[in-house]
Amino acid sequence: MTDDVRLRRGRGALGFSFFVQGVTFALLVTRIPAIQDRYGISDGLLPVFLAAVPVLAGVASVGTEHLVKRVAPGVVLRWSQPLVLLSLLGVGAGEQLWHVAVALGAFGLSVGALDASMNMLGVSLQRAYGRSIMLGFHAAYSLGGILGASAAWYGAHAHLGLFVSYLPAVAVLVPLVLLGSRYYVDRDDRTGPAGAADLTDKAGGPEKGLGTGGFRMLLPLCLVMACAYIGDSTVANWSAKYLQDVLGSSEQTATVPYNVYMVTTLVGRAVGDLGVRRFGAVAVVRAGTLVAACGFAVVAAAPGVGVGMLGFTLLGIGLCVIVPQTFAAAGRLFPGASDTAVARLNIFNYVGFLIGSPLVGAIGDAWNYRGAMLVPMVLVLITLFHARSFGPREARYGVGHERRAGDRAVDVGRGGNGV
Repeated sequence: MTDDVRLRRGRGALGFSFFVQGVTFALLVTRIPAIQDRYGISDGLLPVFLAAVPVLAGVASVGTEHLVKRVAPGVVLRWSQPLVLLSLLGVGAGEQLWHVAVALGAFGLSVGALDASMNMLGVSLQRAYGRSIMLGFHAAYSLGGILGASAAWYGAHAHLGLFVSYLPAVAVLVPLVLLGSRYYVDRDDRTGPAGAADLTDKAGGPEKGLGTGGFRMLLPLCLVMACAYIGDSTVANWSAKYLQDVLGSSEQTATVPYNVYMVTTLVGRAVGDLGVRRFGAVAVVRAGTLVAACGFAVVAAAPGVGVGMLGFTLLGIGLCVIVPQTFAAAGRLFPGASDTAVARLNIFNYVGFLIGSPLVGAIGDAWNYRGAMLVPMVLVLITLFHARSFGPREARYGVGHERRAGDRAVDVGRGGNGV
């Protein structure tokens, strides 16, 4: 099998893993009210259960950083994804409170390993291609989220139990992800496409640490990641309440903004790689940041439901490019330690998720929800101050313009010519 065929199969298999994770996560979060009712979880205890998942996921992401020094990220992904699916089934299969606690704990630990290893493979594969493909993987995740949310809506509409709702998806997806895992491409499994054979001098050898001051160099991207997820969690947790309570929509209409957000996220990510190849990662991230900030401003100032919908549409278009490009930038910043960089960066995914919803809720209760929407707007704008972190290394550190051909291929942020 040629290297090009292996890379294409690996890209397809990894894209399917992102898709499955989107389905799985949507099936969980959209049925939280049903989970609460099934196990009799009080309103006071529910935030504890929900917070435990990202906390454990962050712990697992740290553990994955060390685990991939001994086994390939593809091996971690191969076994963590079925565990995530089985944990989801466990959430619907229990009867007592401790049952769901164990299932959600297993979900959090396995999803942390899954998210970290999946993005490690994505960054490594993008380097092999020599051009931006990372947004396409996250587009697959968005598509999975839309289908998972639709399946959850049907289950709730048909009054299906959690176990009955989850079983078909788990029964179908577990064998498929195990089959697809045969085609994952780890760094040691490929030499890169034609014209980029020298990529392995930076990506094919053993992982190195971030080095002295490495985390300080990574910190701007960590901050961007946290702020992006604060924005994302604001939409996920508060869009329906905002539309209904502040803008006076009906209960049915209040469910629309998140669906609109997910659809525009899918569209933005589907075409985002073309934008990165044409204009570069820095320009795309800056544009996405400004569009997202504009979206929050429109939501905060919206006089009615229609304008509020427009604001959430802008949020989907703007926020969708930031997270994938943050992972890609970490890989470019540490080409010899991309797995370590991605694992540490992934922790701030959960930090943003933990901070975002309580922060907006607290400000909304203490002041008002229009004002609360301006807080994630300001935080997202922080990305503009760190936009250079998404560019080529010499633009950040003043290196001269002379570059080796291999470095040009690695620097996919400016649109290398690959497969």
